[in-house]
Amino acid sequence: MARPGRRRQPMGARRRRPHGNVPGGEPMGRGRAAGGAFCSASAGGGRASLAPLRRPRRASLASLSAALAARPSRPSPPSPPRSMAGLGGGLAAFGRCTHAVVRALPESLCRQALRSVAGPEVDFARAEREHQLYVGVLRGKLGLQVLELPADESLPDCVFVEDVAVVCEETALLTRPGAPSRRKEVEAMKRVLESLNLNIVEMVDENATLDGGDVLFTGREFFVGLSKRTNQRGAEILADTFKDYAVSTVPVHDSLHLKSFCSMAGPNLIAIGSSEAAQKALKTMQQMSDHRYDKLTVPDDAAANCIYLNIPSKGHVLLHRAPEEYPESAKVFEKLKDHMLIPIANTELEKIDGSLTCCSVLINKASEL
Repeated sequence: MARPGRRRQPMGARRRRPHGNVPGGEPMGRGRAAGGAFCSASAGGGRASLAPLRRPRRASLASLSAALAARPSRPSPPSPPRSMAGLGGGLAAFGRCTHAVVRALPESLCRQALRSVAGPEVDFARAEREHQLYVGVLRGKLGLQVLELPADESLPDCVFVEDVAVVCEETALLTRPGAPSRRKEVEAMKRVLESLNLNIVEMVDENATLDGGDVLFTGREFFVGLSKRTNQRGAEILADTFKDYAVSTVPVHDSLHLKSFCSMAGPNLIAIGSSEAAQKALKTMQQMSDHRYDKLTVPDDAAANCIYLNIPSKGHVLLHRAPEEYPESAKVFEKLKDHMLIPIANTELEKIDGSLTCCSVLINKASEL
């Protein structure tokens, strides 16, 4: 929970450069006490219809340590009217992006990359083509400045750059991945983020683990999945790094990461899979949050991982899984009439638990370098 003034730097997190609070954010601890609820976005019509779900108000920051929970909170400002959703606080810039960090595929991923279940081998040539198309969309179609790191054959999972950094505004948290074999991936990411003049925080506590795939930022708050790769201490350090935002933890079972079955599909819009595990996680988020969100339920959990961008020259943009992969889920995305929809194939990397968000770290630089 937040207290007035600056919060103590947690043991295990080392700040590379001093910086102030993230502008336009929520106070650390609880979000705005609005008594809000998740709202259902129906896939049956051209526009999402809202059906509020009742829920108990959150009493405290969920599942964070007793030390954090014991800290006194400061008053929170009231929520904006429902008609202003997406305009208040930091949401005006939600989805804005100028740069993307990606990494080339090492051939070693075919046989050595980590995977949650055994399955067919990755077709490297096809995986490379799919990844090049993905990067091409970010660079060519959307006009982002793409910084591409070289492949490292000693790091078979290095293409999944999302897991080694969490970037919000001008601050970047370098994580400590849950899989020991992936921890050296942070080194190259650190160098490229330093080149962008971001405020760097390093997670050096050996008791902490955090994968970026477990971090869902809604523009208002963070949800952090507690999974096989991310633990409580990792969530606490993230909370202390981004102390202007509420942080709630969500147990993740039967999936690698929280974002294996959910992501943001727009301002206030959460895409969520239909599985029991996904819906249970959504219910937890519903209970924890003091904000109002819409939800977009898709039949396939893997398809719920999509990338929302707000590009000034393009408007609302959504990268989602291709219809030939998940045809029924693609039909749901087609109901988003205000979005520029860009289908992306991810057949090969999905074999090793890769999703669309896994392969990029998106950054919004306020000024030119």
